[in-house]
Amino acid sequence: MRANDRPFNLSYHYAVSNNAIKTSKYNIFTFLPLNLFEQFRRLANAYFLFLFILQLIPQISSLSWFTTAVPLILVLSITAVKDASDDIFLYMIVKFILLSSILSADLLLLSSSEPLNLVYVETAELDGETNLKVKQALTVTGDMGDNIDELAGFTASQQPSGQVQGTLTVNGQTYALDNDKVLLRGCTLRNTEWCFGLVIFGGPDTKLMQNSGKTTFKRTSIDHLMNVLVLCIFGFLASMCTVMAISNAIWEVREGSVFTAFLPREPGVDAALSSFLSFWSYVIVLNTVVPISLYVSVEIIRLGNSFYIDWDRKMYYPKNDTPAQARTTTLNEELGQIKYIFSDKTGTLTQNIMTFNRCSINGKGYGELFDFSGQRNTDKVDFLWNHLADPKFIFHDHSLVETVRAGNPEAQAFFRLLALCHTVMPEEKKEGELNYQAQSPDEGALVTAARNFGFVFRSRTPETITVVEMGKQVTYELLAVLDFNNVRKRMSVIVCSPEGKLTLYCKGADTIIYERLHPSCNKLMKVTTDHLNEYAGDGLRTLVLAYKDLDEDYMDDWKKRHHEASTAMDGREERLDELYEEIEKDLQLLGATAVEDKLQDGVPQTIEQLAKADIKIWVLTGDKQETAENIGYSCNMLREEMKDVFIVAANTAEGAFALEKDLQLELLRTACMCQTVICCRVTPLQKAQVVQLVKRYKQAVTLAIGDGANDVSMIKAAHIGVGISGQEGMQAVLSSDFSFAQFRYLQRLLLVHGRWSYLRMCKFLRYFFYKNFTFTFVHFWYAFFCGFSAQTVYDEWFITLYNLVYTALPVLGMSLFDQDVNDRWSFQYPQLYSPGQLNLYFNKKAFVRCMMHSCYSSLILFFIPWAAMYDTVRDDGKDIADYQSFALLAQTCLLVVVNIQLCLDTHYWTAVNQFFVWGSLAAYFAITFTMYSNGMFLIFTSAFPFIGTARNSLNQPNVWLTIFLTSLLCTLPVVAFRFILIQLWPTINDKMRHKVRKEALPAPAPRRLPTRRISTRRSGYAFSHSQGYGDLVTSRRFLLKKPLKSRLALTNIESFYCEA
Repeated sequence: MRANDRPFNLSYHYAVSNNAIKTSKYNIFTFLPLNLFEQFRRLANAYFLFLFILQLIPQISSLSWFTTAVPLILVLSITAVKDASDDIFLYMIVKFILLSSILSADLLLLSSSEPLNLVYVETAELDGETNLKVKQALTVTGDMGDNIDELAGFTASQQPSGQVQGTLTVNGQTYALDNDKVLLRGCTLRNTEWCFGLVIFGGPDTKLMQNSGKTTFKRTSIDHLMNVLVLCIFGFLASMCTVMAISNAIWEVREGSVFTAFLPREPGVDAALSSFLSFWSYVIVLNTVVPISLYVSVEIIRLGNSFYIDWDRKMYYPKNDTPAQARTTTLNEELGQIKYIFSDKTGTLTQNIMTFNRCSINGKGYGELFDFSGQRNTDKVDFLWNHLADPKFIFHDHSLVETVRAGNPEAQAFFRLLALCHTVMPEEKKEGELNYQAQSPDEGALVTAARNFGFVFRSRTPETITVVEMGKQVTYELLAVLDFNNVRKRMSVIVCSPEGKLTLYCKGADTIIYERLHPSCNKLMKVTTDHLNEYAGDGLRTLVLAYKDLDEDYMDDWKKRHHEASTAMDGREERLDELYEEIEKDLQLLGATAVEDKLQDGVPQTIEQLAKADIKIWVLTGDKQETAENIGYSCNMLREEMKDVFIVAANTAEGAFALEKDLQLELLRTACMCQTVICCRVTPLQKAQVVQLVKRYKQAVTLAIGDGANDVSMIKAAHIGVGISGQEGMQAVLSSDFSFAQFRYLQRLLLVHGRWSYLRMCKFLRYFFYKNFTFTFVHFWYAFFCGFSAQTVYDEWFITLYNLVYTALPVLGMSLFDQDVNDRWSFQYPQLYSPGQLNLYFNKKAFVRCMMHSCYSSLILFFIPWAAMYDTVRDDGKDIADYQSFALLAQTCLLVVVNIQLCLDTHYWTAVNQFFVWGSLAAYFAITFTMYSNGMFLIFTSAFPFIGTARNSLNQPNVWLTIFLTSLLCTLPVVAFRFILIQLWPTINDKMRHKVRKEALPAPAPRRLPTRRISTRRSGYAFSHSQGYGDLVTSRRFLLKKPLKSRLALTNIESFYCEA
């Protein structure tokens, strides 16, 4: 594309793409057809639509059309309202974010107001890291300042992908482009007055959208099982209807001809046609094996359990005023079946806040002090004596301040090194209000510590560093910066004090620095090593500090050779490394620092609880290996007794190749053999690939949790996606199914809400299938006594209200309030979670058991009332053995039995449960007496033909005796069978309920301080993963601040883009 040449770009077929993205499913015109299409893709909804059409055919239907139409319309309406509200909610959130100050396209940085054409960007929305990063424009475009109208360059780039590679051609010269010159969509511009950029990728072509992955409609494992069971039920229904149709044909041939004298057949209807029509009639009569109210109830249960998550005060984070949120209402029970958790590190397990925690100076340790009870026994150090101190800095060891203020030379040299040896860039907009721009939060923490202890890094030029030492301003001449890289694992600066003293200050990994110490430091090195072991045991990031006084003549010679090496055309890096090795030896040890990458509260305890629940936790992070390993130890995922530690590092050829098809299974097999899996240096798409690998081959329910845009593809790929909401942005939350502010809430989400939701849903399905199969099987047995004519055994109004009124609320009460044990016992015994992982509560075997139970109950419910009513007379000698009286008795027995079964299934009774059960029975009798009254018959004669049946039947003692006998025969075998199971094969839930009845409620778990471990594993951490800023800070043009010369100061984010 060409800059400032829109006609050319519009004529070029590839270059033009708009910056629009679409996150909503519907618009006002497509909502109704698309939503109905999606809903009728569900097999059950399509089936009930088919039933409704059948019921409109008079020759087939023996039931009124409204028995199916009303529930179907109700289901479609509830689901449509929910889908519309979810889509509108997502649209409003995305719209709000797009109106914020976040860059909304991938830009090639052209120029900025800052020295060296730098800009500072925050990438929290992309990777969860809150430290500012530096981007730098090309010199050729940066020199234009804000006169970008003069730019007439030509940009060539590859197709959108994870890496930016291209060229910029200006005035015939071609310049290479890379990621360091590109501002990505999702970044936030900080501490930069203005900048200009050229849009290179927009909309779906941006790196953020390319890495976001594809949004898929998630279904729970129970949903998938339900689809299989519904197909089986359809087959079973077809079998029953076929049996009924064949039986009808046989009956018509053998018995039907006898009745033709007073019940003549319609013209053209013979036994074969009657059998065919009977098949479809029984499809309608027996359709309650898959009641449509099942799906209404499932949606209500899921919605109710989602509200429990939203309302849970124990998952509310008051610091940020952030409640937990169930962003979807279709996945609650899946939370009770998680087997694998894939977690990001930065911002998810950690707070991404580095604090100077402890240090060792000249063999003496300083830092946090605890008494024997684990409580701090000192107050916070007061830094009021230092007017330049950072008020947010916290330290608890007063002795260190006293040592520094007393003039201890080693302590002062220690903090002087921290104030000088770094590449931090200061910013002071107001007097005394310092803001440090550090390449890594670790380095910022060390400079801030030096600032508070009296050695304040104030400003720098390419040749000098100004430090306020104990209130006195001192300016050091900066002679050289020996920058950090991943091979050196150390950084040094050479400075000259105002007195002319030349000193080299060095900090780095302990193993690297120890190799370069003077032999006189051996004793001090041993003591410092003990301190380092202690710090590493507490999971702290450690660095060793050393210095060396230099001779002036030697330094002059070294500088001359350094200049020659730095300007050499061949072997530049090797020659510089040799010079660095030469001067960085015979160092004098000063001490060691310990920086804490603060974990979020409760992370180790949460991981421990989830491990007890047999949940595997994999950490997928883009950090380097040492950082990932350190967090593994801090979280107690890795322990010292683990001798073989395998780290899958995706930045190596082997690591990336391991995700290829040929080695995927080997990688998975090896990883699953490990107690802990940490994948480091993985890209966002590789995170998703790991999740999909486990999903595909392990057949286990997965959960992904993260906080940044780099976690979005992983969150979308997992069965359950959880977003951590907080200071790191909203991209992960927007793509998640559940969100909250702290990682520790995950254990409550899974062990309490997830387990309860799964338990309730399984109980609901078992009971729902039981009561509806029982209801339907009674029709089946009755067919043998009505000539297979598809006559219903119950009153038509009872059939309509059975699932919608009489049995709806009791089962909802159980499914919304039931719990085997309370939340404290759930935390006390995480092993209660394991049945959900094994899918024990509802599976194909449980479904078959429900059918067998229903078959037995239906036999009792039909033949006991039939035998009791056969040739029975009233007390006054009148016959009551009519169809209407039998229908009333059968349906009353059915309703009483299914309510007793519900009571047996309920473990946790509330006033609401009681009201629903007794209220439903009362409603049944009230509605029955009303519908069977003289008044209803007179007003709606054809609709209410059962006149007087209720009062004539229910006043007979033998009717109530029949109800009691039927209930007893249906209930006693169930009670006996469950008693035997509990005695001989008790489940973990049975054992726990027995224990709960005997023991007092466990107290809330006390907060435990992490136990100290002895470790010899350390690393240098106070550096970024990439090359340092040494060359940048020593640039001759570092302080050239450029004003905005032309028309206006750009503050609107859209104004940063060059029109292309």
